[in-house]
Order: sequence, then structure tokens, then C-alpha cells
Amino acid sequence: MTESKDATAHTVSTQSRFRDESPMDWSDRTDFDNARRGLVARPQRSSIDGPGSAPAWNLADYSFLGEVGEVGEVGDGTSPEAPATVNPSLWRQAQLNMEAGLFTIADRIHQLRGFDLSEITVIEGDAGFIVIDPLVSVECAAEAMELARRHLGDRPVSAVIYTHSHVDHFGGVKGVTTQEEVDSGRCRVIAPVGMVEAAVSENVFAGVAMSRRAQYMYGATLERGPRGQVDAGLGKTNSLGTISLIHPTDTITETGQTLTVDGVEIEFQLTPGTEAPAEMNFWFPQFRALCMAENCSHNLHNLYTPRGAQVRDALAWAKYLDESIVRFEGRTDLVFTSHHWPVWGAAESMRYLATQRDLYKFLHDQTLRRANQGLTMLECAEEVRLPDEIAAQWCNRPYYGTVNHNVKAVYQRYLGWFTGNPADLHPLPPQPAAERYVEYMGGAASVLARAREDFEAGEYRWVAEVLNRVVFADPGRKDPATVEAKELLADTYEQLGYAAESGPWRNFYLVGAHELRHGAPSGSGGIQTASMDMVTSVEVPMLLDALALRLDPDACAGQRLVVNLVVTDGASGTSEHHVLWVENSVLHHRSGTHLAEAHATATLTKIELLMAIGGMGISEGIELDGEPDAFVRLAGWLDRPDPSFDIVTP
Repeated sequence: MTESKDATAHTVSTQSRFRDESPMDWSDRTDFDNARRGLVARPQRSSIDGPGSAPAWNLADYSFLGEVGEVGEVGDGTSPEAPATVNPSLWRQAQLNMEAGLFTIADRIHQLRGFDLSEITVIEGDAGFIVIDPLVSVECAAEAMELARRHLGDRPVSAVIYTHSHVDHFGGVKGVTTQEEVDSGRCRVIAPVGMVEAAVSENVFAGVAMSRRAQYMYGATLERGPRGQVDAGLGKTNSLGTISLIHPTDTITETGQTLTVDGVEIEFQLTPGTEAPAEMNFWFPQFRALCMAENCSHNLHNLYTPRGAQVRDALAWAKYLDESIVRFEGRTDLVFTSHHWPVWGAAESMRYLATQRDLYKFLHDQTLRRANQGLTMLECAEEVRLPDEIAAQWCNRPYYGTVNHNVKAVYQRYLGWFTGNPADLHPLPPQPAAERYVEYMGGAASVLARAREDFEAGEYRWVAEVLNRVVFADPGRKDPATVEAKELLADTYEQLGYAAESGPWRNFYLVGAHELRHGAPSGSGGIQTASMDMVTSVEVPMLLDALALRLDPDACAGQRLVVNLVVTDGASGTSEHHVLWVENSVLHHRSGTHLAEAHATATLTKIELLMAIGGMGISEGIELDGEPDAFVRLAGWLDRPDPSFDIVTP
């Protein structure tokens, strides 16, 4: 079994050159001071039990960065220096993200950091706690709240605020409150309009592909260490606990809307289509504090997330940040967000918003400037570089998103995948193209010999491109040179990962190297968003839309099947009528109606519907009138996606 290797001389040189030539002030300790400011208590334990045998969270895995809360604290000058296998800027961010515990950031405002990828903010209301963004998982949120109550008092949770629709900002809600507390009116749940729909849809239609790619993005299968996963940029990584969801009781529908929550006044600013489809900032006038959700963070964020999602609107993002400055300047002394540490001071807060605004506006404008000069997507990504005034700010460094892939995102949003060159209009798919490329280049052995020379010369980007062709050209690895090429490609990805400043880029490269050496993991692995709460939140029409994506047209060719559905736990707990039918190898559905010529009518719950169409059998609770094998026929026409599909091999 091939183990990870050390940094080559070229990578060592790259890391040294990066530190010498980058515009940041490496002596600036402001972020380290701010990340520790207001510390009340460290976590009681570093490991948090998960729903199975594996922990949901284990901060001790990152002790190689420095022990939190002990002699040699991260950032005090005695913690470990960056090894050659980690970009020194990413190492700095990884150390900052080790500052875990309960922090008081203002009178009655506290944060719980280092319990998950995101963080919880707790506001002391008149009677209880207002909790902002309850992490990814129930277990981690409960652990964080236990620490809060130990030091702030055993108060009830009077409200939960979801800043936006990503799972790390709502998934742990049942670790801080219960459905019963919400149903009784003792706890409010506040969210931007469209939050639940956006949260569910992102994890349904392309959920299998996103989950698989997220394993790469967060380094789920990598060991934690200087040659493995060190950080995700936004935080250490995502937790692997139980995901929950409680539907909002209060929906924010317009900017300027205000609520008084447990005696605390809050003014809201909607920011749809920025970092998430449904997102909002909000201001606390009595505290002069502004929550910027995830529209600001101490890194360059993703306009396109490598796990896969719709491209975000850089221009809208910048404009909403400017709107925040206009609305809240002169009224704000503290800015806090859903990741990282706050910014204190009136002037400092507005400078922070302004530099992040300029960051996204620059990427938007300069990408289109170059595109309008005739550059293609790849050419734009190579040409656009941040000016030092922006790049020198630590909060703008590409620890999560990168300039390169965000420029590609802007190009894609406006111009799509096509370069305009007819050669790119209908190219061959990867495997047959690879076969032709390798043949043209004289065969695998010839390519491998040239690639070894380029590897020794440190030309890793080019080596990755040509060896990827060799691996894809010979799926059965019949040529011995292919096996050697695969090993060298793993070595190449490894060196690219070591030099990456972005946590996700590092993880993608290193997981690619790991899978070339050891194969793809069995099972889905990583974070699983399809929890019972998520599934039951899916509206039936969306569920049937997702079902249509799995229909194998060859399996049902020439067939017609009509099934009426009575779903007993539809919207608002009422029964819903739907009909689905298959004809011309397409699955259609309509809501609020049945067809008289149906082969069967089924009365069932959403879970029973999922089980039936998933091939898990007909539950005893299903009432079925008509042909008894209707669901069996339908299930036989549906694909079952492989959650461990190959990525770095054909």
C-alpha cells in the first residue's frame, strides 16, 4: 500500500517563494488576538459522540497544529511552524480555526466556536437564549449549548434564527430546542423567505453527486495531519452527526422588517442569491451589532463551490454588501458572522465589509472585462489577479474559494461552458478522447517517460493533465505503464495539494491521490444530508421531480403506467392527491388530481412512497387498489445511483 510522500524540492521552493512574494503582513497578529478575544472557557472535551461508532466531531485530531488551551497555544509564537507539506497561509488559517470554546464578544452576545464547521452565536434575551445558526449536527449543537449553559446560566432557548439555507446553519437545531418547544410557542424559529425550499432542493436533485464530491472537498477520507487534511478554510471540517430540521414559525419577507424577540429588537436585510439562495443579515440596535450571516467571512468564499451547486451572483453579493454599509454605517460597533471571529470597532467593521465588497466586485468586473476582450474561461482564470490592496488583506485570502475557480464561475454564469471555438462545441468524452491522445503521443510508456521528466522539473499542472489521459485511456490497466502512470499521477496530485492555499483545493488533490492509490471508498461516507427531517420536509411534487431523474428510458421503453397517489402527510399535515405516469420513457406527475385510467391507486405516507419506489417493498400501511405490482414495475425502471462512483479513474 503506497503511503503519502514528503514534499519535493520543487514544492519546498514553492512554499518558500509563496511566503516571500505574497503581499500579506506575516507579522500581523491581529487575527490571532481577535480569535481569542473574550474567551470564557475551552470545550469540555475534544471528541463528541456521533449517532454510530464514529465520533461526530474530534478536535483532538488536529493537535498537530498546536494544543488548544494549553502551553504553546495556537498563535502565541510557540506553536508549530508550517511544514513543507502545507501552504504557509493555509497553515495559519488552520491554526486560527483551532481557537475553540465559548467567547463573549459583546455585552449579552456570545459565540461557540470550534464545535463544527460553522459556529453558534447566543444572544441573551430577557428570559432565554436567542440561538443563531445551530451547526451541522444535533450532537455538536447540544455539546456547545451545554458549555454555554455551564457559564451563562441554565436558560431556555426562546428563539432560533437560521441565517440561510445551508445545512451547517440549521442541521443541529434539535440539539438546542425541540419540536415540542416550537409547537407550544415557547420557542420561535426565524428564517428568510424560501429557506426550507432552498435547503431541501439543494440536497435532492443532485444530492448523490454533491455528497460524493463533498467527500473530496472536505477531505472526508483523509487522515488529519501535515500530509493530510488540515482545514476546510471556513473551519476545520463538517461534523458527521445527526441532521435535523424544524420549520420556521416566523419568515422574513422584506428588507427593513423588524421583530422583537425575547425583548431584543432585530432589523433584517434580505440578501437572496448571494452566498445562498435564501440568506439574510440582521442588526441589533440596542447592541450596535450586525450579523452578516455568511456574506462575510475571513476568507474568499465560493462563487462556485467545488462540491457542486448553482453558481452564485458575484455582482449581487457585492451590491448587498454595499447596501449593508449604507444601512448600518454609523450604527454598528461589532460585525459577527457564521464562521470565524468577529470584527470590533465602527471604522474597522465598515472597512471589513468594504474590502469584502471590493473582493467580489473585482472578480465580477475583471472577469467580464477579459471575456469581452475575447478571452475564454480558462484564459480569464489565468489572467485575473487580485490587486495587492485586496489580496494583502488576510480576510480576503483564498482559503475556501479561489480566484481561479471563482473567475470561472463568473464566466460560466454569463457565458456558459462553451468558449465560442467550434472545436469545443462537441468534443469527445474523457475516455475515448484519452485513448486518442495517448495513441497520438506514442502510447502510455512514451507519455510516462516524458511525464517523469516534467515531474522532476516541477511541472505538476502539466503532468496531472497528461497522466490523467493515460489513466482514462486504459480502464482495465492492461498496459504496465498505466499502473506506473497512476502512481505518478497520485504523487503529482499530492504535490499540488501541498502547495494549495485553499483548503478545498488541497483536499480535492489529496483525496484524488488517496483514491488513485487505494480506490474509492465503499458506501457514501462523509456528511449525509438525507436525514428523516430533511426527507419529511420534501414536498411531494419535488419528490416526484427527483424520482423522474432516476428513470431508465431503456427499461421502460414502449411501456405506460399510471399510478394515483393519496399522500396522507402532505403539506400542513393534510392529505394530497397526485398522479404520476410513465409514457414515452418520461415520468410525469400532476398535483391535485387523479386519472380514471390509473393502473393503481395508493394511499400512503411520504416515507412509504420512498420505500416503495426505492425497491424496499410495499409497506403494510399502504392501501393499494388496482394492480398489486404497479410499484414493483415502477421500481424496476429506476436507477439506484452509486454514492461512491469513480472520479479520478474512468
